[in-house]
Amino acid sequence: MFDHSFGDAATLSVNRALSDFRAGAPVLLRDGDDQQLVLTVEGLDDARLGRLRRATAQPFGLAITANRAAALGSTAGVVAIVPLDDKMTAARIQDLAAAPSMRLSAPARAGGSAAVAAIELAKLAQILPAALIIPAGDDSRAAIAPQASEAAAADVMHFRAAATRSMKLISRARVPLHENIATEFVIFRDMLGRNMTAVVIGSPDLAKPVPVRLHSCCLTGDVFASKRCDCGDQLQMSLDILSDKGGGVLLYLDQEGCGIGLANKMRAYGLQDRGLDTIDANTTLGFATDERRYDAAARMLELLGIARVSLLTNNPAKLSGLAEYGIEIMGRIPLLAPVNATNQRYLDAKAKRAGHMLEGLNEPALKVHSRA
Repeated sequence: MFDHSFGDAATLSVNRALSDFRAGAPVLLRDGDDQQLVLTVEGLDDARLGRLRRATAQPFGLAITANRAAALGSTAGVVAIVPLDDKMTAARIQDLAAAPSMRLSAPARAGGSAAVAAIELAKLAQILPAALIIPAGDDSRAAIAPQASEAAAADVMHFRAAATRSMKLISRARVPLHENIATEFVIFRDMLGRNMTAVVIGSPDLAKPVPVRLHSCCLTGDVFASKRCDCGDQLQMSLDILSDKGGGVLLYLDQEGCGIGLANKMRAYGLQDRGLDTIDANTTLGFATDERRYDAAARMLELLGIARVSLLTNNPAKLSGLAEYGIEIMGRIPLLAPVNATNQRYLDAKAKRAGHMLEGLNEPALKVHSRA
């Protein structure tokens, strides 16, 4: 029996399955008669693949997203299953999951709910959105993973929302920034152990719409001042704007690479170096154009007592995404960062293909503080 003081049984089972999946162990996903053993293709090698094949006569497949299937020249529903013959190497399977310029020799088939849940596990783990998938017959489960973690597919699909509901305010302290900008850092944590931060600047009036910036963390731009994006400049500009307005809140969100994670962001950068733009790089890897959602941001604002905001953004998806979770959007404040030769193509793609409102992009921008 589960001790429900530590969470409900469904949430605990998914949390354990996610931990095992991230570590490369097989996980059993079930939806009635649809029961599949799934494991990540990251770290898969021929020796392990051979052991799996010797353990069962069940057919192997590769679960991929619709976007990845399209990149491979196939269509097969929300999640596609690529059949894998018994001579396919681990490297070939990994190429099917992520390499550009690949094509399928046979059509993929539509995956069931267990396959959809496998892709969700991969995205939760911020690894490649692909999974080796094996029907969980009695022989395969007993031979491959008799003690595998298991979870219901439906519970996996509800897990993100449960994680957001679990978020709590953990700690807070004053942290003065450059030019004596008075700030308080407020730390939140969810049941996955993820920390997210609200930087409260000045003394915002909660009786009025609060100026708010939703800032997705960006190691390369925020910390190392990369010229490949405009994230670091936007971060510094946001702090200045919120201070100039007498107060506001910057939510620093765990959404590296538009929600695909740092490792996948570097994969996408590699594809951009080969000629793809930021949109096509993400979809070639099997992701959506933008994997972010804003329920966590809404929860943080709720815990801060903020219900109405003026949002610092150029991205219409942030306006609609935050409103979807009950935050009232009272206005938008543009945030146009400097353009350079390295980020010009990136910004053009955001404007032309993702609908970012970048009118006046090439006009002189607001001051940006040096982080020498």
